[in-house]
Amino acid sequence: MDNFTFKITTATEAHLDYAIIITEEMEESAKARGTGIAKRSPEYIKTKMMEGKAVIALTEQGEWAGFCYIEAWGHGKFVANSGLIVAPKFRKYGLARLIKMEIFKLSRIKYPESKIFGLTTGAAVMKINSELGYIPVSYADLTDDEQFWKGCQSCVNFEILQMKSRNNCLCTAMLYVPKPEQSQKEDLALRNDFKKNIKLFERWTRLKKYVMLNLKKTKNKTISLF
Repeated sequence: MDNFTFKITTATEAHLDYAIIITEEMEESAKARGTGIAKRSPEYIKTKMMEGKAVIALTEQGEWAGFCYIEAWGHGKFVANSGLIVAPKFRKYGLARLIKMEIFKLSRIKYPESKIFGLTTGAAVMKINSELGYIPVSYADLTDDEQFWKGCQSCVNFEILQMKSRNNCLCTAMLYVPKPEQSQKEDLALRNDFKKNIKLFERWTRLKKYVMLNLKKTKNKTISLF
């Protein structure tokens, strides 16, 4: 296995030229997984870079390796670390975990009072989120900002989200809540419980995916009969 050294920094105007390759890889990755992430244009990614609300990973030679950005919802009450992507040739090196840690730190600096949430279908991301202090929650615990949920319209599973009245989908909702010092022990206990049972949780998410995708197929077959 090759050894790579990555530099992960807050993205700036100096990184604007990477926006196209980032958005292209986001789309290709979503197609390969058979799931969806909200599509973003190169212009949108460039805006995040110029606002200082993204982190980018590069090799020592300046080759793009990974990216993630921050979105704020509900007037800043909620923050999402979105669009996490790692270039295919740099996967399996633990880069996703490093990027998640950096974007989490940046989120805490820019939005210290905000709840940080994420929607993911990936077990690896769930594990990383757990290490950072997230716990699984219901969709009702997330932002009710309509603009956020509109972003799901470009996902291949948006139909399932609609069928479930926006209360559930293939993605697992996870949430980090800033807490005062005295509440941290209780919060740590919840995270430890999740870590102990993560294998069971992974099986449950696979079952949920199987059930929901079959529900979607059944509905589409029924509609085609009329």
